[in-house]
Amino acid sequence: MLGAGRRFQLRPDHPIRNGGFALFVAVVLVFTIIAATYQPDDPLLHASSSSSSAKLTSFLVSTSNATFLADVSVLRTGEDFQNSSSPSSATDNRVTEIAPFIQLSDIDNSTISAATAAMAEVCDPGAPVDCAERDLFHLLMREAIEAFPDIHFYRFGKPASVPGAADACDMAWRFRPRDATRPTFYKDYRRFHLARSENCTLFVSKIDDYHSGVNARKRRRSKHGAGGGGGGEVVFEPKKNAPAAEEHKADEKQEAVPVVGEAVNDTLPVIESESTFKAGKYLIYDGGGDRCKSMNHYLWSFLCALGEAQYLNRTLVMDLNICLSSIYTGTGQDAEGKDFRFYFDFEHLKDSASVVDQRQFWTDWGKWEKKDKLSLHFVNDFKLTPMKLAGVKDTLIMRKFGDVEPDNYWYRVCEGETESVIQRPWHLLWKSRRLVEIVSAISSRLSWDFDSVHIARGDKARNPELWPNLARDTSPEALLATLGDKIDNGRRLYIATNEPDTSYFDPLKDKYMTYFLSDFRDLWNETSEWYTETKELNGGIPVEFDGYMRVEVDTEVFLRGKKQLETFNDLTSDCKDGVNTCPASS
Repeated sequence: MLGAGRRFQLRPDHPIRNGGFALFVAVVLVFTIIAATYQPDDPLLHASSSSSSAKLTSFLVSTSNATFLADVSVLRTGEDFQNSSSPSSATDNRVTEIAPFIQLSDIDNSTISAATAAMAEVCDPGAPVDCAERDLFHLLMREAIEAFPDIHFYRFGKPASVPGAADACDMAWRFRPRDATRPTFYKDYRRFHLARSENCTLFVSKIDDYHSGVNARKRRRSKHGAGGGGGGEVVFEPKKNAPAAEEHKADEKQEAVPVVGEAVNDTLPVIESESTFKAGKYLIYDGGGDRCKSMNHYLWSFLCALGEAQYLNRTLVMDLNICLSSIYTGTGQDAEGKDFRFYFDFEHLKDSASVVDQRQFWTDWGKWEKKDKLSLHFVNDFKLTPMKLAGVKDTLIMRKFGDVEPDNYWYRVCEGETESVIQRPWHLLWKSRRLVEIVSAISSRLSWDFDSVHIARGDKARNPELWPNLARDTSPEALLATLGDKIDNGRRLYIATNEPDTSYFDPLKDKYMTYFLSDFRDLWNETSEWYTETKELNGGIPVEFDGYMRVEVDTEVFLRGKKQLETFNDLTSDCKDGVNTCPASS
């Protein structure tokens, strides 16, 4: 064994062994030198320079019958998937990969012509847009998100093609304003105009105004509900008869808010058969002094009746015919024949509670009352509480109200000991989605980025005994001073007011871009969607955009302002209901 530090030496007593080892070292050295210096001929470039480019071309375009054929399809890489709306992008990449290795001047004219023809087939700037293409769907989503930074998007619907327009697609989405305080979803559907660049890359050249993409408005039903459908398709459809499955509960909770912009289905409910009618239990309020009162009075009474019907587990027989109080009409006279559906969302009400139209009910009652021996329980006193009616088995309970006010008001049923038992179901009553659609359109025109102020004048400003400061505090000069400390110069300012002459507020235009409800009258005139739909709902008779509708829209737009200033909270020290009626400060 060799010790540490000893050198290896050839032993003189073994000449054959030493010679063999030396020969092995020499062979290894020679082989290493040959391997390092040998350069084999390139089979493509072996010929003379005059034919080298021809052989290269022949190799690139050859169609060998070998077992492993060349794959002539275009290979899609990462960048192609990022923007594959351009059919030519992958072909361009392929040409770019080949170019560094050859000189294009070395390729004959036939090869160039063939390549150009292939490119022309792939890249056609005039080709129609396929709105169903998924990559286009992603492009439109990105453009919408970038174009409308003041809203939060919740769902996108698939793009819809536009008949007669090969370069446009309509797409719908649900959204909420970024600073929204109202629990409401909105639906917009817009038309996207598309164009192609020189290399056929698609881009959006223009996005039209609010609700311009009418082809995306149509509701589509899905067997799997609003969250289902294959391929990620979004279905804009209110939930009805929601399944009890656990996986749908979270989505149902999310849907329990108004959705503005969808087609409204407020047709009257119909009892389908005699057996169904016979098995039902009903409650009806008849007469009373609530008719032609203010809308607040009407709702306070109506929701009392609906609350009692729910407590008794009965269907409310309701009269959809409303008498509009003279305080909301231009003539100063009460107006009969107004439909409940003009003002409130009947589709939501009938989907959430058990109600039936009074005219339809009496028709069915007349057909089947005697035949099926249907019974009626008559109540002629509002003092008989709902708790005492809980055990009644009769088909119909009728509350009859007399002529002496105020003892004939419906809401009296819910007073006294009943007040702690009957809860008015305010959550079932939403404003008409057709009216809130106008609100959404106004907010969209203001880019969902505006401040609002409510200025009450009218009769109150002309009554200094009850409102001694109101006229002065709502003058243009006072408003400029008050608003100057709270709203930045140059802001869009929506003014909700009962002042008929809006030119009164012209001095505010020096500091703000002012808007009034009357500036958007095209949203309810004879060419509007609202006009067409309400006329159809009213049996072909045009519907007036009356005072209460104006109040609803004005109030809702005001509530969507980023900063909101109220008359009696922010502009004047007067009390809303007159002198000495202000609530005590806490």
